[in-house]
Amino acid sequence: MSELGMSDKAVLSCRNLGKSYDEGPESVVVLANLQLELQAGERVAIVGSSGSGKSTLLNMLGGLDTPSEGSVWLAGEELSALNERDRGLLRNRALGFVYQFHHLLAEFTALENVCMPLLIGKTPIPEAKERATALLTRVGLGHRLSHKPSELSGGERQRVAIARALVNRPGLVMLDEPTGNLDQHTAQGIQDLMQELSTSLNTAFLVVTHDLSLARQMDRVLKLEEGHLVPI
Repeated sequence: MSELGMSDKAVLSCRNLGKSYDEGPESVVVLANLQLELQAGERVAIVGSSGSGKSTLLNMLGGLDTPSEGSVWLAGEELSALNERDRGLLRNRALGFVYQFHHLLAEFTALENVCMPLLIGKTPIPEAKERATALLTRVGLGHRLSHKPSELSGGERQRVAIARALVNRPGLVMLDEPTGNLDQHTAQGIQDLMQELSTSLNTAFLVVTHDLSLARQMDRVLKLEEGHLVPI
């Protein structure tokens, strides 16, 4: 382990992570003493019942929510040691996020949506278009560059969202119920895509899901139960 608390190859690590809320005079513990580490190219699924704290955990690991205790390291940097601006810059560089609802910008084309993270990072427009086009082609949408989200199927929109999450070449992509709104055939296509990208790009994937068929295809499956992560 490095002095930061991460092994040299880890893209994400948390130590003694906890989250609690005050409800009147009492403190309600949602998550307690969580330990987790992801290596480059590793695919990990987190499962658990509704209300178990899966999305809360994902938000803390992604720097979108502040833990009550413990620490998170992303790409070798401790999130709590960074100010809000630097956390945002780190997320844009080192982390991709895919939600159950794709959150694509309706008024922009598939190509423009995928370009967005690059343009936010001040990448020149010609380079951004070239990289976004290459990635959309890689996920099977090279023929749909100029289509807006309303003109794409559910599976196509999710592939655009995955391309957008990957366009900055992050070491880690987090996915919150990525197949929740997809039919079985389309969901399998997304699963196959994650497998191919983790191998070819050495991208780590952390997936929160109710889909046990998706979870079983990951390298590791963890269950969030009574505030703790348990290997299954």
